[in-house]
Amino acid sequence: MSESAASTAPGAAARVTDDASTAPERAGLVLISLIVVAGVANLNLSVANVALPDIGKHFDSSQTTLDLIAVGYSLGLACSVLWLGALGDRYGRKLMLLLGTALAIPMSLLAALAPSDVVLFIARLGGGLAAGMAYPTTLALITALWAGPGRTKSIALWSAIGGGIAMLGPLFSGFLLQYFYWGSVFLITLPLAVVAIVLAWLFVPSHVNESTEAVDNLGGILSLALVGALILAINFAPVPNKGTLTLALAAIAVLALVAFYLRQRRAENPLYDLDVASRRVFWVAACAGVIVFGSLMGAAFVSQQYLQNVLGYSTLQAGAAILPTVVFMVLVAPRSAKLVETRGARFTLLCGYVFLLLAFVTMLLLWKQGSSYWEIALAYVFIGIGVGFAGTPASHSLTGSVPVSRAGMASGTADLQRDLGGAILQSIFGALLTAGYATAAGSLISSSGKDVTSSTQAELTKSFSSAADTAARYPSSQQDAIISGAKTAFLQGDQWAYTAGIVAILIGATLVFFMFPKRDDEQRLLAEYHVQDTSG
Repeated sequence: MSESAASTAPGAAARVTDDASTAPERAGLVLISLIVVAGVANLNLSVANVALPDIGKHFDSSQTTLDLIAVGYSLGLACSVLWLGALGDRYGRKLMLLLGTALAIPMSLLAALAPSDVVLFIARLGGGLAAGMAYPTTLALITALWAGPGRTKSIALWSAIGGGIAMLGPLFSGFLLQYFYWGSVFLITLPLAVVAIVLAWLFVPSHVNESTEAVDNLGGILSLALVGALILAINFAPVPNKGTLTLALAAIAVLALVAFYLRQRRAENPLYDLDVASRRVFWVAACAGVIVFGSLMGAAFVSQQYLQNVLGYSTLQAGAAILPTVVFMVLVAPRSAKLVETRGARFTLLCGYVFLLLAFVTMLLLWKQGSSYWEIALAYVFIGIGVGFAGTPASHSLTGSVPVSRAGMASGTADLQRDLGGAILQSIFGALLTAGYATAAGSLISSSGKDVTSSTQAELTKSFSSAADTAARYPSSQQDAIISGAKTAFLQGDQWAYTAGIVAILIGATLVFFMFPKRDDEQRLLAEYHVQDTSG
């Protein structure tokens, strides 16, 4: 990024701290404000996971519906970040930040008071769209206001604290669920949203390196259709009698992808600059980040159900169990920033992938019925270290390889790493969990030799919570057998999900190892990009 661009940006009031670094005035307050705004989005992202068993019991939801509720927020965010990030670049990042944070309040209230699981999914989707206004703006402003080592440290704090807040969501949710109803978890963010609005209004600069070019709204609509259709197709793929719908959604995603590509090639001011996106530092980091953050969110999604359904943890215990991830993510992230500066993004990313691989292998081999907490905590520690190492270079490489005028595109892509990655891997994990559970439950019913009606079989194979509700209608002597079978079926489904996580991590590590440039080559490429972007 151009130092002069950042230091002379209207409203930024930047000061030069050394030959390679710039920062805004009241940098600490500005960064805190941006992190708190991002915290609203991050907290909303994860509060539903620990409540899924309670939501399933309350609405008698299928596993697919629970998957959609869990992924709804990520889906809304992933659909919108590119388009809304571009609108922020054009019409005011601070304005979009304030509007998005304000809209989070009614969406949280709608989720808390939802009369059905369908309305709850819609509220989660709307909350994600609100976050799409605010969340990409936070990283775009960090990119525009900071340069050099200061930017790396700011991104590290933004990434680590944001991830930590997201992981604290289950803890807060678990505490509330001990005393209140399932909808209370969606009210957690309300006071934080109010604080975020005040801080952003007072301390975040206005009109920092914003664009004056028209926004590619058609490209935005196509990107929304592409991401939305893709994620929904993955979720409906394992559902019986939904083959036609799945194929239709997949076809829409393919057509939207082709149309989006052609539009971006022909648009005078494309929403997504494909020339910039084709830069090796950019696209490899984007793909790597999708898997890193998707692994984090996918693991949190499956593990919260495992802890409650199989191990019998209370909601508070399940939420507290994930604390090692938060602690190690926050501890490792500052060291990740230093490692990026000294060893390069490639080395740091690979370090993260090693620990993520260890996490999923631990879950696959050790997470069984009757597992002790140290086996649970070990996997969570590995996840925290892995994301702590890999999160910073994944975001830093994106923002460092684009011109400051494309800060919204870079931050939108960084958000896509989290949200598209989370939506895709949560959907894949959820689809595999659904298919594995239904297959195992069906086999157990067939081998039991009992005469089970088709309606009862449908209830037993729909989801764990549905099976538990069905068991309650039988004598106690039969309840234990039904619950035991449901636990066995769930364990088969989550094994499928963990295996998919291992495959995804190996693919990501291979991509980074062979395609991401080593430190010296990375620095050379970034210098070349800078020359290209500033030569007019």
